[in-house]
Amino acid sequence: MKSRLLTLAALLTFVAAQSQTNHWETAVYENNNWRYVVPTAEPDTNWRKISFNASSWQQGQGGFGFADGDDNTVVSQTVSVFIRITFNIADTSKISAAILNADYDDGFVAYLNNTEIARTNMTSPGKPPYSDLASASHEAVMYNGGNPDYFSINENTLENIMVPGTNVLAIQIHNVTANSSDLSGRFWLSFGIHDATVFWTSPPSWFNAPVDFTDSNLPIVVINTGNGTIVDEPKIMADMGIIYNGVGNRNYMTDPFNHYNGKIGIEYRGSSSQSMFPKKSYGFETWDVNGFEIDSSLLGMPKESDWILSASYSDKSFLNNFLTYDLARTMGWYAPRGQHVELIINGQYQGVYILMEKIKRDNDRVDIANLQVTDISGDQLTGGYIIKIDKTTGNGGGGWTSSFAPDTNLNGQTIFYQYEYPSDLNIVPQQEAYIQAYVDSFETALAGPNFADTSIGYARYIDVNSFVDYFLLNEISRNVDGYRLSTYLYKDKNSNGGKLTVGPCWDYDIAWGNANYCNGNDTTGWAIDFASVCPGDYWQIPFWWDRLLQDTTFQNKVKCRWEELKMSCLSVNYLNNFTDSMQTLLTESTTRNFAQWPILGVYVWPNPSPFPATYAGEIDELQNWISARWTWMNNNMPGTMSGCNLTSVTESGNNDNASVSTYPNPFTTEINFSLYLARPDDITVTVYNSLGQPVAPCTLVQGNQGTNTVSVPMPADLAPGMYMMNITSGDKTWTQTIIRN
Repeated sequence: MKSRLLTLAALLTFVAAQSQTNHWETAVYENNNWRYVVPTAEPDTNWRKISFNASSWQQGQGGFGFADGDDNTVVSQTVSVFIRITFNIADTSKISAAILNADYDDGFVAYLNNTEIARTNMTSPGKPPYSDLASASHEAVMYNGGNPDYFSINENTLENIMVPGTNVLAIQIHNVTANSSDLSGRFWLSFGIHDATVFWTSPPSWFNAPVDFTDSNLPIVVINTGNGTIVDEPKIMADMGIIYNGVGNRNYMTDPFNHYNGKIGIEYRGSSSQSMFPKKSYGFETWDVNGFEIDSSLLGMPKESDWILSASYSDKSFLNNFLTYDLARTMGWYAPRGQHVELIINGQYQGVYILMEKIKRDNDRVDIANLQVTDISGDQLTGGYIIKIDKTTGNGGGGWTSSFAPDTNLNGQTIFYQYEYPSDLNIVPQQEAYIQAYVDSFETALAGPNFADTSIGYARYIDVNSFVDYFLLNEISRNVDGYRLSTYLYKDKNSNGGKLTVGPCWDYDIAWGNANYCNGNDTTGWAIDFASVCPGDYWQIPFWWDRLLQDTTFQNKVKCRWEELKMSCLSVNYLNNFTDSMQTLLTESTTRNFAQWPILGVYVWPNPSPFPATYAGEIDELQNWISARWTWMNNNMPGTMSGCNLTSVTESGNNDNASVSTYPNPFTTEINFSLYLARPDDITVTVYNSLGQPVAPCTLVQGNQGTNTVSVPMPADLAPGMYMMNITSGDKTWTQTIIRN
């Protein structure tokens, strides 16, 4: 009950603040006169308090720093600068909310009357010492036309901090290295006022007032951290509630939490995105009241404890990951499930997020064996493993370096395999030796003269079909990070197939033409040719892909699979229908998101120009890019159709001479199919949404020998979008992607 009350209090505070804010004013401007010190020793511990006498500190106009050209007060090269400024208010009861805006390089911690109100890139607990270095690099953006970061403080917090009369804003700014080439700190403090009372002056022209948010067509996620501050490790305990009233129904902030209501452990996630972007992504676990993980089903997804709230800040379509993962699942592979939501943290609207699964070994995620520390011999040792190729920043763990360098080996580039499951903390020496030897055997066979031999070459070691589909996914999206970063591989026990499989696909935010470097936005050329356009980048592609495409058998598999998929989920029609349906779903919520984060029409790394000024423009740009990319790939696909056996459906099992065709597709009120059976048998039809949930009553008919024509009525309120239709007869199953107009 306590969890519900805490989260409900945050919700009601948010609603009250939105309804009671009359206008906004700025109490502290960056170019006001501040007191500051460039410390060579730890300042007086009282420097953040109102009572501290700062007369001995220097005085200067903000902002502070050096070498960026945006500093009104230039300081000498330093690890840190401490600044403070006082302001007055006669009646604190008039305050409804506050926003601290910050443009900085590289990290800072801000305090209001000695209480922390904002922090970024500073991982030391408590009040960091003056000599502490920022945990990551962050470039100031305003001198290049960007907007400052945004940190909100709700009314309940302000009631416990502010006092009538004099108040003090104190900030410590830190550099990422002792010899960094620049430092910058520019800060504004603005307040929402309940009525027409005027205390200070109008906010800057770029100031963005909080979004007036009360309801949504998307699920609403509400998180309250209490007095805790979210950081990049460790996770802190918080309360979370999810409001979702089903497809087609409105979700209101005042509705009960009906999809989750309990504890979580939450932290920031991401590498470059965490330090670069003001809108943060989060990783969280569902916890019990004692902080132990508990498996929970969120928004209909299978039970697990590990989840992600992805901000998609640089992907203004909010579709790059969502689309890619949907395609992977449609092609027959596991990819993280997810759903778009709107997020509230501590009473502050955060925008549109994707609540999604984290890649993890699990029967409903990466479905491989649960490898125990005692599995050190025989078949038990042979699986399951998950490894990845990625940067070693963030959550990068231990692993090993491949004996085979990438094709371009400038500056000592190597390929490093990281242990994902078991982690580097849990994997035992026998397991390390096994998986390293297995991957080395694959690479040795692939590099050898008989690499194309099906009995002694690479095909002994890998699931070739997974590599074919992974190639097509990375190429249709021209993923600039493809193959070389965020690349997962897994291996089950030999008794369960046991070959190295590439996937699940992960992190496509800057794919689909959304990168302005290394030809990432070109619609022509192959992503596997990364070395030819960016030979100096340390993170290169393993030699596998060029080598695989030297095998005509692999080429032909790619060609055949393309010819099959280009008629279904990789067709321009399918991709346009998907993006159109998602635009319909997201137009309302993205309007609020881009009011909160006004980045439409603005460069966000690494967006290529031009920058569409509307969400509809973002979707149009994506669809135009897809069409051009599809045409180039279709005209340049390697291989021949020798041996192809194309079908419009994916099928498995046995029913001699059975075949199926589906129409019309897209459909409106019903979907029809013709199914030829070699012998009489029952026909069962089930239609699922992208989460694997049935959306129409199961249809059962008695099938006859010969051609059977079946009509499947669909619910009148079925939302536009893509669905999967499973048709089963005997021990044979056909799976068809269908689209509701």
